[in-house]
Amino acid sequence: MTTPSGHILFDRAQLARHRDRAARTFQDYAVLKQRESTELLDRLQDVSRQFDVALDLGCHDGTAALGLLKSGQVQTVIGLERSAALAQKARGSGVPTVQGDEEALPFSPSSFDLVTSILSLHWINDLPGSLIQLRRCLKPDGLFLGCLFGGGTLSELRVSLLEAETELTGGAAARLSPLPGLQDMAGLLQRAGFALPVVDREAVTIRYGDPLQLIADLKGTGEQTAFARQPGTPRRPLSAGLISRMCEIYRDRFSDPDGKVRASFEIIWLSGWAPSPSQPKPLKPGTPSQSLADAVRGRRTS
Repeated sequence: MTTPSGHILFDRAQLARHRDRAARTFQDYAVLKQRESTELLDRLQDVSRQFDVALDLGCHDGTAALGLLKSGQVQTVIGLERSAALAQKARGSGVPTVQGDEEALPFSPSSFDLVTSILSLHWINDLPGSLIQLRRCLKPDGLFLGCLFGGGTLSELRVSLLEAETELTGGAAARLSPLPGLQDMAGLLQRAGFALPVVDREAVTIRYGDPLQLIADLKGTGEQTAFARQPGTPRRPLSAGLISRMCEIYRDRFSDPDGKVRASFEIIWLSGWAPSPSQPKPLKPGTPSQSLADAVRGRRTS
């Protein structure tokens, strides 16, 4: 994502370093990766077709790619992962994986029948451009199906950090990544040229014994902040005092009666097809016939 002034928002090299450090114990923390990988398979079952070659974009340790292979619905899956350590781990699990960047796909046009992506696209700076690249690497009538974190994610942590830092310093720095909304993603799919785009959201709540366990999960999956440094803007590391006060506010405002705290995640699911002459088209206004929804039944993924 780029800022209105044109500055790059995310440091992709720093993101890769975070994922490299998380690789060894990634599966110990990746509850949401595992959950949404299962959801991917459930959604794909609604599509009544087989896929010869698939790309799993931002494959992490290969969890989703392995699920696709075991489902029997996909014959071959190739992973792409920014982190060298996670790419190696995916290869070790049996998934052929390219170490590369989602912002510059190293694939020829019309290479894949299916592209999937689980909880990785929210780290891309130029998401419109990457979606266009993704659509181009699909064969005609190929399917894109994936998800990313949406704007409602970690609302409790955002509030607690903001209040704590404002109270202690009189101001607040950006601590958590900005995330897109549902309508934002619907517009981006259309802008990227996908046919029959579908966007929906899934709300997930995870409970923790303490806010620090949430922080550990974020670090354990390489999801901690990776902002690019902007000219003239000094870095403001989180101090021990700030973290302590954040935890106090979090426990006070977002605890359940049993003492556990809530963490909210908004998962935005996306699907769209690479255009093909064989796809159903909307009728001209005033033409009596079956609805477009009836015409595409069985193709939609959500």
